[in-house]
Amino acid sequence: MTVDNRQVLVSGGVQPGFEKVAQLFQQELARNPGGGAVCVYHQGKPVVDLWGGVRDRAGTPWAQDTLSVSFSTSKGVAATLLHQLVAAGDVQYDKPVRHYWPEFAARGKGNITVEDLLTHRAGMHNIRDLGLHFDDLHDWDTVTRKLAGAPAEPRDNHSIYHALTFGWLVGEIIRRVTGEPFAERVQSALATPLNADGLFIGVPSAEHHRVADLLMGRAPDAPRRKPGAGKRAQKALQRELFRNISRLARVGLAPDFSAFEKSVAVPGFNAARLTEPRQLSAAMPAFNGAFTARSLARLYAALANDGELDGQRILAPGIAASLGEQKVSTLDRSLYTPMRWRLGYHQPFVLRRRRPRQAFGHFGFGGSGAWADPARKLSVALTVNAGTGTPWGDMRILRIGAAALDAAEKQRPA
Repeated sequence: MTVDNRQVLVSGGVQPGFEKVAQLFQQELARNPGGGAVCVYHQGKPVVDLWGGVRDRAGTPWAQDTLSVSFSTSKGVAATLLHQLVAAGDVQYDKPVRHYWPEFAARGKGNITVEDLLTHRAGMHNIRDLGLHFDDLHDWDTVTRKLAGAPAEPRDNHSIYHALTFGWLVGEIIRRVTGEPFAERVQSALATPLNADGLFIGVPSAEHHRVADLLMGRAPDAPRRKPGAGKRAQKALQRELFRNISRLARVGLAPDFSAFEKSVAVPGFNAARLTEPRQLSAAMPAFNGAFTARSLARLYAALANDGELDGQRILAPGIAASLGEQKVSTLDRSLYTPMRWRLGYHQPFVLRRRRPRQAFGHFGFGGSGAWADPARKLSVALTVNAGTGTPWGDMRILRIGAAALDAAEKQRPA
């Protein structure tokens, strides 16, 4: 059965002043297959909490507690766990990775620092040549052993997006320092203190029934629609990429897309398989986190509020405020766009003239994303189960983020 989402039931609530976010969310559900959820926190309170559409091709409605595999949105959660260890004095950004993970020093990698990993400047993006198959990725020790034994590619001050390897590189430091398996650390250090049901990187088998199917691509019997806003949005993102490539060409730098290929080319990789039980249960912290929008919004609401939400502190005062500091200003040599990397996050993309300068978060392939803006004490999260877009999200999160910013600015005292 193919579901036509043009008449979409949306559940949940929205506070006065944020109605535009709700309107855009419903419009996006009507334009696209599948379903999703959006949650916005402002000044420490939920102001938008909505869900709608369908979680599978059979038309099962999206529920309040539906989880969605959110791809690179996972990276922001992994980075937050590492920042907690820095705040506790257990990790230092400028220390070599070998200080926490001695085997990593092999083959000339002894000087790569924790900050290099967080800013995608470690030269460790190449997963293609590790000799791994998709069916190996659920085995944490196998992947980290391969990474420890691999050489780094030549490095300079440019970033090269570590699309898949980022999670294990950062995650192994967390595991070595804490002694906890990564999936358990997500629960003990973030989900439990924040009362964030629906924040998983490694979903327990008892929660698998909550996970939405990934409706990537087009169903064989799906009705063809005339190109509309979704198609125009995709072309807008493509134009941005082409403009950046053209700028490089004008100064004699021909874009080399081999870096991106190296960062994602794993034999047998199939996004739809991430909802299989073995893959769901594994922790693959760069790309297989399964979240509710509410859980992500609560996490980033704490980060937007100097590390605290509802009386629960997840970061020491002052640490969260520094997370919006830009570390890389050049075009990423894999994505060919200015990601404006922070420590494990990027500056959020929004459909407005200027991005929020102090904001940070992470978007993902397929359209999900979440971010915090400490200047406005604002957090925005979107989870979806259908779409392709780009490695850094698509126009849905850009539109919704812009509407949330506009609403938050209007709420400011005169």
